[in-house]
Amino acid sequence: MKAMGLRARQSKNGNYHSYKCTVGKIADNLLKRDFKANKPFEKFATDVTQFNVGNDKVYLSPVLDLYNREIISYSIS
Repeated sequence: MKAMGLRARQSKNGNYHSYKCTVGKIADNLLKRDFKANKPFEKFATDVTQFNVGNDKVYLSPVLDLYNREIISYSIS
């Protein structure tokens, strides 16, 4: 980013605003914090990250193989 002259815009306040209600169904805790896999394609993990680009919100959802920590797929919306 530095070579291209780009800078990240910082928020005016450092307050974190999380949505406080339950939306959709909550999945069962099948992994029970065991994030190690013995073979490829045995366990996957995903998360949704929201960030701002200009005046728009962008959502990134990668799918991670827990065997070798490789990104298998991702979705941007």
